[in-house]
Amino acid sequence: MSARPAAPWSYRLLTWLLLALAHLPLAILHGLAGVIYLLLRYVVRYRWGVVLENLRNSFPEKSAAEVERIGHQFYWHFAQVVVEILKLAAISPAELRRRMRFVNPELMTRHFAENRTVLSLGSHRGNWEWILSGAALEFPGRAAGVYKPLTNNFFEYFMRRLRTRLGADAVPMLATLRYLVQHRGEGRTLSLLTDQAAGKDDRPYWTEFLHQEAGFYTSADRLAQQLDCAVLYVGIRRVRRGYYEVKFTELPDGRAVAAGANSPDDAQRFPATEAFIRQLEADIRATPEQYLWTHRRWKHKRPENQ
Repeated sequence: MSARPAAPWSYRLLTWLLLALAHLPLAILHGLAGVIYLLLRYVVRYRWGVVLENLRNSFPEKSAAEVERIGHQFYWHFAQVVVEILKLAAISPAELRRRMRFVNPELMTRHFAENRTVLSLGSHRGNWEWILSGAALEFPGRAAGVYKPLTNNFFEYFMRRLRTRLGADAVPMLATLRYLVQHRGEGRTLSLLTDQAAGKDDRPYWTEFLHQEAGFYTSADRLAQQLDCAVLYVGIRRVRRGYYEVKFTELPDGRAVAAGANSPDDAQRFPATEAFIRQLEADIRATPEQYLWTHRRWKHKRPENQ
């Protein structure tokens, strides 16, 4: 765990407050989520316009009433995720195991048996922060996640604490390749949330995603090919309040990426990313309220020369 940053005394008070809240039973925290829902949706109206725009564009076949209903369901889901993420600061391993069920862990462990690195491609769906800690308990000593460091020293420290306290490694984005090379041949999994919006300087793979053109990062394909990694899609869904189900799906691995590396067809050059997108799209359609609609997923546009 990273050292506590030098910070104003108010940060220490904030730490005590957050930890005190985290020690409350989840039943109480879920009650608090109702207050958060009302504040986000009706008082602050946090990105309500962005949410509605994303939903309308993603589901043009749905009526205005249906879109608004999904929007309300999303805010209720999001409020629950907020308190559940905070709970990671105090939740016991036994309780998290009880609340996180891995449907088919054998898809992961068979690669570990071959001492192969697995790239686990996830998204901002379900409770994305619980996945890493749950995997650290399901696969002890083998789980790590890539994250983008925060600019605020306190929240960088606190979020890293949440992510690593149950045994996972947290890898800064720029250290991804170094981490993979360092642990190559050890049979580990590295989690990447790959649904963020890639900009023109990120060499994105452009494709249609939920009826809209979107650019996706291709780092999974490039890393898989370079280091002969297996690749799994990580699907997570809320089955009831505070309980989640995780299911792995095999995606094209590093060898498959290498086989299509010289293809003029982008979908064949980036098969892991393409397969990830289609799996994610299907999952979002199944439970649209469980996706993070507040981010501007489609803010970048394909350059005219691509």
